[in-house]
Amino acid sequence: MKVLWVCNIMLPAIAKQLGLPYSSREGWLTAALDRVLQEQHRHRITLGIAFPVTEETGNMNRELVLAGDETCACYGFVENLNTPEQYDSKIEVRMKEIIADFEPDMIHIFGTEFPHTLACVRAFRNPAKTLIGLQGLISACAAAYMADMPGKIQRRTTFRDLVRKDNLKQQQKKFYKRGLYEKEALRLTQHVAGRTDFDRETAAKINPEATYHFLNETMRSCFYRDRWKRNACIPYSIFLSQGDYPLKGFHYLLQAMPAILAQFPEAHVYVAGNNILKGTTAKDNMKLSGYGKYLRKLIKDNQLKDKVTMLGMLDEEGMKEQFLKSHVFVCPSAMENSPNSLGEAMLLGVPCVAADVGGIHNILVSGGDGVLYPAGSVEGLAEKVIEIFTKEAITEKYSDNARRHARETHDADQNYYKLIRIYQEITG
Repeated sequence: MKVLWVCNIMLPAIAKQLGLPYSSREGWLTAALDRVLQEQHRHRITLGIAFPVTEETGNMNRELVLAGDETCACYGFVENLNTPEQYDSKIEVRMKEIIADFEPDMIHIFGTEFPHTLACVRAFRNPAKTLIGLQGLISACAAAYMADMPGKIQRRTTFRDLVRKDNLKQQQKKFYKRGLYEKEALRLTQHVAGRTDFDRETAAKINPEATYHFLNETMRSCFYRDRWKRNACIPYSIFLSQGDYPLKGFHYLLQAMPAILAQFPEAHVYVAGNNILKGTTAKDNMKLSGYGKYLRKLIKDNQLKDKVTMLGMLDEEGMKEQFLKSHVFVCPSAMENSPNSLGEAMLLGVPCVAADVGGIHNILVSGGDGVLYPAGSVEGLAEKVIEIFTKEAITEKYSDNARRHARETHDADQNYYKLIRIYQEITG
């Protein structure tokens, strides 16, 4: 069977062959790619991969060696990932060219976050042979985007926001617009793949006729090696995997820090990902987004200047190292489906505290693998972090259980064979 993958990024294996920079996000796709290429002859799969490229790179059709001596048909389509709220009909034209060249028996689209998903579904026009893998659900994220921020903060417009036409209200509107593309794409397919109660129920509301396939994800290989140890971590260190827009809830943690510091003055927050707080000059201040300005105010008001370290973008080894050094990993998001960062932390046995939103309860069992708290509760977040810092025996239990549970959820063999069965079912 010929299967065309449509991805949100140029996978690292492809970028390395082309000598281009690449992103380490969505690393679970790399794990899936490696396995499919290793066993493609065994399961009679011919894989093609389509991915976004820049104007400078341009549309491409290339046969690349991605594993051993095996070649893979690779297709680039020009898409501006910085403006995902804008539908570009040229992508639909390009998708038709890719489909005509590769002639897939089915298409597997990973995620609904970008308009190329809708463009591909429209171009293929074969709902029975189209599978959309659910990652985050943009329409649900749009509704939760402001994450309990005060109204005056939501309405604020900084110089940077004015120039870019990108204040918080405008950002939320962009999410709503992306959500419309997502809903149309889901209505035009007969197969969706997900892994939580939340994504199954949300997809069913949008398209009750679609077949739902349960499919867990396999994480990046390095997270299956090594494990967290209490005596090897930085005591009272709190790790957040990203915090550059409201949905991820960095502001909740900053508000919770005074209560945490009252009992543990050594507590310190480390944040990976895009640093929207960098710089202190007048020019830097002009580049601050409304959310960045709000975070700075919280840091100042709560006297956290020396208690927050922004780590910037980390590759997979850097993320793993930071996980292992952390006393607790926190996921304070206002909305999530099944965050990979939480899965990676659990694989390593890092104690986890997470907001009980979306599909997180399917990933982490509260009181068994770690602790959940009511979404949006600053007091609940502080209380659960303090619990991790205080009760070492329970923390060790959480670490062991989380590791065991995550190895079942993210079992590479089970997930691969389930994927193949879904492909066989769709293609007949």
